[in-house]
Amino acid sequence: MANPRGRRIADRIQVIVAELLERRLKDPRLGFVTITDVRLTGDNQHASVYYTVLGGTTEQLGSAQALTSATGMIRSEVAKQLGMRTAPTITFVHDVLPAEAAALEEVLAKAKALDDELAARRGAAYAGEADPYRKPREDDDLEDEDEDDWSDGDDESDAADEVDDEAPRA
Repeated sequence: MANPRGRRIADRIQVIVAELLERRLKDPRLGFVTITDVRLTGDNQHASVYYTVLGGTTEQLGSAQALTSATGMIRSEVAKQLGMRTAPTITFVHDVLPAEAAALEEVLAKAKALDDELAARRGAAYAGEADPYRKPREDDDLEDEDEDDWSDGDDESDAADEVDDEAPRA
C-alpha cells in the first residue's frame, strides 16, 4: 500500500474491528482473536483483515465461523465510523505467519542441536582460523616495514634526500 491515506484507513479499520470484537460481538464461538493486519486494495474497495486465534484448531474453526457470520455487522459499523462514501468489503483471513515463524524457530533449534552434538562428538574445530575476519594491521607492523624499507645500507644519504625533498622551493 503506497499511499499514506490508504494506510491510515487500514489502521483505523484495524482499531474499529478490534474494538467491535472486544465489546459488541457476543458470539460464543469466538475465541481470543487478535487482529494482526489490515490490507486495502489501491481503490479502498476491499479490505483483508488478518487475524490470529489463541488455541487449537477447534477454537480457530469456531472463530472463523463467528467472524464470517458477523462480517455484515462489522462492515456496517466500519462504514459508520469511517464516514467514507463507500465502505470497503471485508474479508477475514487467518494469519499463518505466527505459526510459520514458530515452525521455523523449531527447525532452527533442531539444526543447532544437531550441529552442537556433531561438534561435541568429533571434537571439531573451524576449517580455517577461529576468527575468519580481517583485522587492520597494527602500528607495530607498519613501523617494522618502514624500517625494512630504509635498510639498504645507506641510511644517511636516504635521510638527506628526504630533507631536500621537504625544503621549500623558490
